[in-house]
Amino acid sequence: MFPELAALLFVVVGAGGLVWTTSRWRYQVVQRCLVELGEVAHAEVVAPTTAQILSRARWLPWLLAAILAVAMHFLVSLSWTYCGALGLLAGLLGGQLESMLAQHRVYLIEIQLADMIDLMVGALRAGTGVIKSLEAAVREIRNPLRAQMEEVIGRIRLGDQAPKVFEELTARVPLESFMLFSSALAVHWEVGGSLAPTLATVGRTIRDRIELSRRVRSMSAQARLSTLGVLAATYAIAAIMWSSDPERMERFLWSTEGSFLVSGVMILQAVGIVWSTAQARIKF
Repeated sequence: MFPELAALLFVVVGAGGLVWTTSRWRYQVVQRCLVELGEVAHAEVVAPTTAQILSRARWLPWLLAAILAVAMHFLVSLSWTYCGALGLLAGLLGGQLESMLAQHRVYLIEIQLADMIDLMVGALRAGTGVIKSLEAAVREIRNPLRAQMEEVIGRIRLGDQAPKVFEELTARVPLESFMLFSSALAVHWEVGGSLAPTLATVGRTIRDRIELSRRVRSMSAQARLSTLGVLAATYAIAAIMWSSDPERMERFLWSTEGSFLVSGVMILQAVGIVWSTAQARIKF
């Protein structure tokens, strides 16, 4: 009974993630329509689009894992015990892949921000104004950061309060590096002074953070590769045992005790993946 409930739980979680994503998309569409009709205040415009540049699909690996588990049962006639364990393992591995892609996207955005700040510092030291230097720097960068900064420049040109615009930029891109950049520009807009030395310090700080993150990832790469090696070795040994005595291996795998033991090993592998990922996570 438990394996059937586990497989059903996978399906429910995947369907729930799909329903949640669809409802959120509909909410955003409705909010945009209301804004165009003038029924929502300007302060509420930013909320539906918060952090679109860093949007993640955490539910997608689990949805695919649930589909895989159900498909393995009905197409290959695999027991629910194996299907549940394989679905859990596939969901965690897919989640790790999605997390790696998200971290790479954050890394690229921070690199773009550091390059843009360097261009701004050069323009400011040459005597260019803040907006002109920001425009010159934005012209040299690419999306996704370019679209965000063009929105900032456009809103300031249209008369919006610059500190409010920078605050909303931080809300859309909730990264510490953007908080430093936005705070420096907002404070300068309020009190004045020389902006180039401040931005130069911010740029060096962001590059130091990027370098530290890179070193931590390099140091933790060995642990991640070791984990993948252990996983691969487990299935390689199983394949060798199957090739040497397929009948005995098949009787073991399809027996009740064997299915629960193998599924337990897969679940322990999933726990090991979660633990190793938590140990290598960067927090500073």
